[in-house]
Amino acid sequence: MAYLTTKIKKFFKILGPGVITGAADDDPSGIATYTQTGAQFGYGQLWVAVFILPFMTATQEACARIGAVTGKGLAAVIKDNYNKTVLYIAVLLVLAANTINIGADIGAVAAAAQLIIPVHFAILTLGFTAIILILEIFTSYKIYSKILKWLAMALLAYPITVFMVSQPWTTILKATFVPNFELTFAFVFIITGVLGTTISPYMFFWQASEEVEEEKAKHLLRKGAKPKISKRFMKNLRLDNLVGMCFSNFATWSIIVVAATVLHANGILDVSTTADAAKALEPLVQSFPYSGFLAKLIFATGVIGLGLLGIPVLSGSAAYAVSEAFNMKEGLNLKLKKAHGFYGVITIATIIGLIINFIGINPIQALVFAAVFNGVAAVPLIFLIARIAGSKKIMGEYQSGKVSKVLVWTTFIFMAASAVTMFYTLFSR
Repeated sequence: MAYLTTKIKKFFKILGPGVITGAADDDPSGIATYTQTGAQFGYGQLWVAVFILPFMTATQEACARIGAVTGKGLAAVIKDNYNKTVLYIAVLLVLAANTINIGADIGAVAAAAQLIIPVHFAILTLGFTAIILILEIFTSYKIYSKILKWLAMALLAYPITVFMVSQPWTTILKATFVPNFELTFAFVFIITGVLGTTISPYMFFWQASEEVEEEKAKHLLRKGAKPKISKRFMKNLRLDNLVGMCFSNFATWSIIVVAATVLHANGILDVSTTADAAKALEPLVQSFPYSGFLAKLIFATGVIGLGLLGIPVLSGSAAYAVSEAFNMKEGLNLKLKKAHGFYGVITIATIIGLIINFIGINPIQALVFAAVFNGVAAVPLIFLIARIAGSKKIMGEYQSGKVSKVLVWTTFIFMAASAVTMFYTLFSR
């Protein structure tokens, strides 16, 4: 028993940036997009959750490996090996995508909180923004990363609901493994959003930089020298990444199934408010008094928890990118007085995101739009990641192997095709 307990403790100690990145991937934007696809198309896009797993895992592993091997974030590596135009385009893409996503997530967190707290939307957005900034700026990385790991548990509400509801399992299994495609703008728009909120620009920059943070915390990285990494370190990195991506995609699959079974099957084809989205969890508590309120409470808790997890990841990854591009000190391990620029970017990106909520955009629609924007912005960034991770000059003995190269380049082709098809269906309507 003691041996088993020790093994379990060692396993959980391995988990870090990969699990946090995977959980942050199912942020409010992800929940809204997956709920919308389940409501609108039933099980029609369920296959994407399984199909995309190896490509998502390979892309994130490449990002993590780049950070671990070079001891630098993704923007810094691009800066060292490409011209300024490429660097600025990459930074601009992640900054724009993240800021839009931050705004949508803040709005979703406030709207979800309104389901259970009768407080004005504006007050809630300001309050949550303040909480997020205080936690990210004034909490050490070691403590903050632990908080992020626990917030990831909020995703469990959906898998639990899947197995509490009577499901047409034959139909679900077929939809999971047999692709279905419709050449319509509505279908391709949502599938681009699903891809964009699953394989997102902020995840690339965040995971690479957090591997560097881990190396600093473990004293594997000294200024001016390459990290001292071992085969075991890389093995643990890949395990952490795999667990995080599997956890993320299982949550994705669960959200689509729940939305399809509970919403689509009952004629709810459009999720336009947080209250609509919360209905997906009503079967979880249907035998309890006030089941409608309990469903809203569970949904709100999940969205708030994942928002508090996802928004700092969004602003943090933007800050890493900008700081690395312009030679500013960066890192959540640094105090505010030693990294004014880094925390300044976090603050400005978060505040601009906050302001987006006061221009009259529906929070749920904003979340889906942010996911689609991510799906388009990710394409050129994946191209760069594939080039960097496969470079012998940059990565040395840890350059991408054949399987990794095939998966990452296929990810680029698949996401580029999705974006092009979306624009084609848009303009040919």
